[in-house]
Amino acid sequence: MSTIPPYLKKGDKIAITCPAKKLPSPMTAAIALLESWGLEVVIGETVTASYHQFAGDDNLRARDMQRFLDDAGIKAIIAARGGYGTIRMVDKLDFSNFQKHPKWIIGFSDITVLHSHIETNFGIQTIHGQMPVNVVEGSEKSLETLRKALFGEDISYQFKSNALNREGKSEGILIGGNLSLLVAVSGSVSDMDYDDKILFIEDVGEYLYSVDRMMYNLKRAGKLKNLAGLIVGGFTEIKDNDIPFGQTIEQIVMDLVKEYNYPVCFDFPAGHISDNRALIFGREVNLSINQSDTTINYI
Repeated sequence: MSTIPPYLKKGDKIAITCPAKKLPSPMTAAIALLESWGLEVVIGETVTASYHQFAGDDNLRARDMQRFLDDAGIKAIIAARGGYGTIRMVDKLDFSNFQKHPKWIIGFSDITVLHSHIETNFGIQTIHGQMPVNVVEGSEKSLETLRKALFGEDISYQFKSNALNREGKSEGILIGGNLSLLVAVSGSVSDMDYDDKILFIEDVGEYLYSVDRMMYNLKRAGKLKNLAGLIVGGFTEIKDNDIPFGQTIEQIVMDLVKEYNYPVCFDFPAGHISDNRALIFGREVNLSINQSDTTINYI
């Protein structure tokens, strides 16, 4: 059974840090939003730091995250943005205090490294959701589901089924994140056990052939064979070559999992989209897909 960090309550402190790319602008809107939820916002040194494309060098970004992991007064840590860089500093972190006193870690995209590392090594639940850099364009529903997840309110989902879905019912621990980062940590100390899990994937800015290659990587590693279910979120700004690849994202995925029997759903509202709904990784969910509706309920 995975560990649920304490839910937030009004007056709690939430820290903003940048474990990856540097910020393009101040976090004014995000700070105002978090404060409107009754939270006290603590700003990390990395929020204004710059080292090439990163929010400070690897040591600074690790030190900033470590400070918040160790500070008992900080009840949640939200990554200001993704980009690239978390994989460069994750091995510098000491999670021993975090393991004894869990707190919510929030983010998506490059933050998949932390989701995966924490799931496989510590079995502590984390939140895949909107980050401060996305608050301005984030949908009201996406921001509200993040608030609900943090404060312990229900975030079960029901939405219209894609015609290409594979129907069925299953339950399992929800894992996943950005496909590129799942492949990047494959075979490392941050890699997860996918067996009997419900896997969520999303990505942005990739070529169709690259998505195909990454999915083949997961398949050849045996990670798709024993899933309990597959949830496909946003695959946005996907590119093609001059000579077309010849398959859509849905066709790539279904071709690779056609011999398996678990349910598969497309178009889940999460990923690099404005309507990036919150998901709690490490928690058991019921996935039910029929011709008309798809439902995801947390157990």
